[in-house]
Amino acid sequence: MAATTSTTFSFSLTLIALCFLLRNANGDPNITFEPNSTMRTPIQPSPPPRFRFHTLQLSSLIPSDASCCSSPSLSAMEGLNKGASLRVVHKYGPCGQAQQQPRPTAAEILLHDESRVQTIQSRFRKAAAGGDVKVTESSTTIPAKDARTIGAAGNFMVTVGIGTPPQTLSLVFDTGSDLTWTQCQPCARFCYEQREKIFDPSSSTSYRNVSCSARSCSALASVSGMKSKCSSSTCKYEIQYSDSSFSNGFFGTEKLTLSSTDVFKNFFFGCGQNNQGTFAGSAGLLGLGRDKLSFVSQTAQKYKKLFSYCLPSTFTTTGFLNFGHVSTTSVKYTPLTTVPGGTNFYTVDITSITVGGEKLPIPATVFSTAGAVIDSGAVFTRLPPVAYSALRSAFRKLMSGFPAARPTSIFDTCFDFTTFNPVLVPTIAFSFAGGVEVEIHGAGVLYFFSLAQACLGFAANGGASDVAVLGNLQQVTWEVVYDGAGGRVGFAAGGCS
Repeated sequence: MAATTSTTFSFSLTLIALCFLLRNANGDPNITFEPNSTMRTPIQPSPPPRFRFHTLQLSSLIPSDASCCSSPSLSAMEGLNKGASLRVVHKYGPCGQAQQQPRPTAAEILLHDESRVQTIQSRFRKAAAGGDVKVTESSTTIPAKDARTIGAAGNFMVTVGIGTPPQTLSLVFDTGSDLTWTQCQPCARFCYEQREKIFDPSSSTSYRNVSCSARSCSALASVSGMKSKCSSSTCKYEIQYSDSSFSNGFFGTEKLTLSSTDVFKNFFFGCGQNNQGTFAGSAGLLGLGRDKLSFVSQTAQKYKKLFSYCLPSTFTTTGFLNFGHVSTTSVKYTPLTTVPGGTNFYTVDITSITVGGEKLPIPATVFSTAGAVIDSGAVFTRLPPVAYSALRSAFRKLMSGFPAARPTSIFDTCFDFTTFNPVLVPTIAFSFAGGVEVEIHGAGVLYFFSLAQACLGFAANGGASDVAVLGNLQQVTWEVVYDGAGGRVGFAAGGCS
């Protein structure tokens, strides 16, 4: 895939005040950018002409009110006629159901994200060492090194119907999780707050419990890493996530509705009667992993394990999640790889990285040793230390005209843009096996804590053999295609805004 041309990305300070934040999709929603009366446009050092840059406009004209929650283009939604297409919204944006929920701080976002990434990497490390992965009970927010189920991070939701008659529920979708579940009445111990009415299986004519003797009950072990439990011969599930979120309840079947023509009877899911953690605002989770109980596997007869999504670049726009259909013919594919411990994940081979259009001098063995996971739930991309060091050095060199800001948490490369408008930011592109190149959208290069602290949205892994994780911040605006039957993942530019 040829690199996309440099794009212009506009941050509207006025829209931020009116519509939460107009910023990259996973920025801290508690940060408010105040218009700076001293904002000016200093003369920036002219970058070397051979390098490629994004122009990030930090102030712009006031957009119309309609842009507070705009939808994808018609062409992006044409999948409605060829396969189910669901609208993707940011959980804490004006389009989402959780905008009135307490919003996580930047520190909380980073903590949950680090927990998720460490647990993904722990699964790969244990598999490489030939050990079994076991669940450990933990009441802390420190990632459990042996946790089977990855952290519940994830900011993007879709709406589905569950039951007969169908009840509309908003679920976080996650390519790193398998079991689909929702909160259910009666809440035996605890149910977190959600905007929609909690699903009541007794009000549905199609709900059925799964018996303990059923083969599907035994299959839960591959999803949650725990033996299935029984209550009066009825199968129960328990999932504890690495960030101490959890969901426990009955394992059942129900009618799942995506559209009038996309209805699935006897869909296996978790009916959670004791739930707690970072899901607040959503009704539960839609598991898009590769296990046999995932949504992807259960709907394989209709959708052939094919789905794609486009994540919006701001809180105020929407994306899409397509099943059984791709929105464009311009997709370029890279093969899925086989990595020990990664059978439930979507793993690919990175071959090189460019900054400003120039290939970084990274030995090929750096990527072949680690491998890479594409994940919709992790926010920030993690790279092998050698690769990250090269990326950071090149990026800092091309950003030397801006004052440095203090590092924070996992971010060691930050800048102060308080008196700059616009700013030129070097392009970053990843190349994958098969000659596929993906240039990160301008909104996915930096993570804005504030105008005075904008950080490179990448971090280094702890070790050279730790798997790389491609986070959702770096995926924004691309249509990412998962073709499980074809054993490949594809990318198409400009899927959504």
